[in-house]
Amino acid sequence: MFLFGPIGPTELLLILLIVIIIFGARKLPDLGKSLGEGIKNFKKSMHTKEDDDKDKPAGKDAPPSN
Repeated sequence: MFLFGPIGPTELLLILLIVIIIFGARKLPDLGKSLGEGIKNFKKSMHTKEDDDKDKPAGKDAPPSN
């Protein structure tokens, strides 16, 4: 029974322990907050780019012919 593919609960605990050792317990909430904001901004920029592409007229993308 694989919950996360080949990564089991023992491996997840080991990864969490290594992250706590590297960053420290006090910086983990800040790290999570900034990671969440980064993901949110990335998704927002992707949706904004898709909306911008839909709003452009078809003739604007083509280079002028000489």
